[in-house]
Amino acid sequence: MPSVARFRNEPPSVLKQIVISPSDDDYVDQLIPSIREFSRGNRTALLLHELQGFAAEKETEIERQCNANHQGFVDSVNQLLRIREGTVHLTNDILQLNQEIQASTEKLVDQKKALVESRGVRQNIDEAKHALKDCLEVLRLANQVEDLLNQKKYYAALRALDELQNVHLSAVTQYRLSEIIQKSVPATQKKIAETVMTDLNTWLFRVREMSQYLGELAFYHTNLRKDRLRERTEANDYLANFKLNSALELVADEHEEFDILHTDELEVEFTPLFEALHIHQTLKQMDRFRSEFANNRRTQKDLLLNATSLTLTDDELAGLHTILEDIAGFAIMERATMKKVPDLRTNADVEELWDSLNETAISHITRALPAVDNAEHLLKIKELVVVYIQTMSGYNFNTSRMTNLLLTLFEKYTDLLNQRFSEDFLEIVSTDDYMPMPIQNSEEFEKVVNVSWYTPDQPVSQIRFPTVFPFSQMYPLCCINIRNFLNQFYFFADDSFPNTGIIDTKLLASLDDLLTSKVCNSLIARLSSQYLGQVVQILINLDHFEIACHELETLLIQARRSNTTPLPMISAGGRPVSTPLSPATGTFSSSIHLNATTQFTTHKKTAENRIFELVNSKVSDLIETSDYDWLTHTPPAEESEYITALTQYLSNIMNSVLLSLPNELKNLMLFNAISHTASSMLALPLSDSVSRITTSAVAQLRLDISELVRYVETLPTAPILLESLDELIQTVALMETDSPEEFYDISLRNKKYRNVDPLKGPVLLEKVVKDAPAPLGFQGRKSGGAENRVSGGTTSGTANSMGRAAGMAAGFRDRFMHNR
Repeated sequence: MPSVARFRNEPPSVLKQIVISPSDDDYVDQLIPSIREFSRGNRTALLLHELQGFAAEKETEIERQCNANHQGFVDSVNQLLRIREGTVHLTNDILQLNQEIQASTEKLVDQKKALVESRGVRQNIDEAKHALKDCLEVLRLANQVEDLLNQKKYYAALRALDELQNVHLSAVTQYRLSEIIQKSVPATQKKIAETVMTDLNTWLFRVREMSQYLGELAFYHTNLRKDRLRERTEANDYLANFKLNSALELVADEHEEFDILHTDELEVEFTPLFEALHIHQTLKQMDRFRSEFANNRRTQKDLLLNATSLTLTDDELAGLHTILEDIAGFAIMERATMKKVPDLRTNADVEELWDSLNETAISHITRALPAVDNAEHLLKIKELVVVYIQTMSGYNFNTSRMTNLLLTLFEKYTDLLNQRFSEDFLEIVSTDDYMPMPIQNSEEFEKVVNVSWYTPDQPVSQIRFPTVFPFSQMYPLCCINIRNFLNQFYFFADDSFPNTGIIDTKLLASLDDLLTSKVCNSLIARLSSQYLGQVVQILINLDHFEIACHELETLLIQARRSNTTPLPMISAGGRPVSTPLSPATGTFSSSIHLNATTQFTTHKKTAENRIFELVNSKVSDLIETSDYDWLTHTPPAEESEYITALTQYLSNIMNSVLLSLPNELKNLMLFNAISHTASSMLALPLSDSVSRITTSAVAQLRLDISELVRYVETLPTAPILLESLDELIQTVALMETDSPEEFYDISLRNKKYRNVDPLKGPVLLEKVVKDAPAPLGFQGRKSGGAENRVSGGTTSGTANSMGRAAGMAAGFRDRFMHNR
């Protein structure tokens, strides 16, 4: 449908509106817009044509009307002329206006063209502005990434790079800048990862540098925990059953808990590790990061010990401290890393490094161990290793390898102790004077009793000083050494030692070796001495060592049950550091047996036999000096000198050398000596060199026997000792008898000569030659008892008495052997 506005601008419509205008002003107002409109559409000629046509039409109309009314027409013509004149002016104005409008329109077109062009430029400028703004934002973010890298804000740089890549570069994809920056993103990501790893490596280097201090700090706090546990144990004995790192100890020590990585002395920040981990997680490079981190830690582990040269001979053990503290600090950091970042380090990774470090440390220690020649110094090494084991056990590390190292250290420690104490024992045994140990006062007496296994016969208050101990000085000195030797062994066995049974076994073997080879064998070697007093003293020492061995067995059983050190340490002055355990009472348990006990028991018999041998040898020597004149016809006036010397000798040794022997042993020694004397005296007339014996010689022999009997009767065990002389007495009586045929009558022989050897009796009877009656004075000089015994007795009870005496002698020997 045609627009109404378009018809309104048509010339007829314009003319109509001009005609109907109420005034000339309105006419002009109507005409001017129309002229502008027609001039814009290049239709001004049409408008003029219409106006001319309208004017002609009106003129015709005027002429027609004028014909009717000329005057009016003339007036109208005049009016019309005026109108025409006005129209001409108006036309001129219109034309001028048209020209002006035309000029204005051209200018407007130029302006519009310029406007269109300026709009295009402005659009281009706006587009360039937006492009430049986007590019500048991209460049700003790119520079921001570099700035953040320089500020070590790696994650922020990575986020900025991600924003740049995923957000801002999409707006400038049409520009080459986008391509350049897009290509630089992987390099920037790699640079961020490398920079983070560089910082992490720096952090790891610092961590490795402080590993020793971290280990030292861990050892220090472990020692503090041990001190606190010891204090609690002293306050409550029940806590002694619980070791360090046990559940109860950890609960009791809860109020002292601390984080070793965050203390006043040390602060370990894991920020570089967390940052590197976060960056690589963001970059999806966790596998590569784990591999690089593991390789780095392995390299640091190799550098930690490979360049270390260990020596164990310095007093401070600086090298061992360094190695163990380095390993401890390194492993603690590994465990802390595993706990803080479970995805980075597995338990297998940490245990692998831990095992490798321990193997290297054990290798270093084992190579340096042969240079250690001091047991106390080795004990320091052991204590440091124990602290290391206890510390690392608290961090749930497997310490079995280092625990096995303790066994190696114990073997070395045992060898050093054996060597040192062997020298000490040998020196003590070789320098002893083998005389009863003199004591001047009660204080010295108590010191010796405290360090020795010896129970006095009476209280100290009743002992008169000066006095002597039955043993020589070597016994208490050896007791001191034994106590210290045991304590040195048990010093090695604390709550961290893996198997106390190993210590018990090794201790028994070492103690047996020392007591057997260094003490017992050394004493036995000195039994070859010809000095009876030294041999007697060796026997007494052996007896006390046997008692000491039994006491040791009991104490070792108590130590095994209580798992504590059984004996006190002895100071340099001989005073015990603590009160020794009292001797155990009750039945001795056979669960622990020292071979040395059997050795001392056995060689006591050796020493006893040596005493018998020396005494009998002396008796034999004295009897050999008898020098009997077997063919003499002179009645004896007095006993022979040898028998006097013999009885004097026996009396002297009984009151001096043998005084310290137990009564049973002294009695057995006397019994042996008297029996040997009787046998030796009986052998004199039986000698092949003696072919004839006069009765005077027999009387001299009987007189000497009477002197021997008289001496024996003065002894405490005279009845039993006299029984050993029965054969000699009865044999001499047989030699003096006037009725030798009685010997061949069995019933009479059993009564009077029961103890005479049936083979020796006839030999002696054949040798005896009667030369004179027995002198009466001889019987009057001797006591009745001795006289009756020498004469052989004539009462009917003599035979029974001899039988009882023989039975008593046999019973004595049986009882003595049973007691021994």
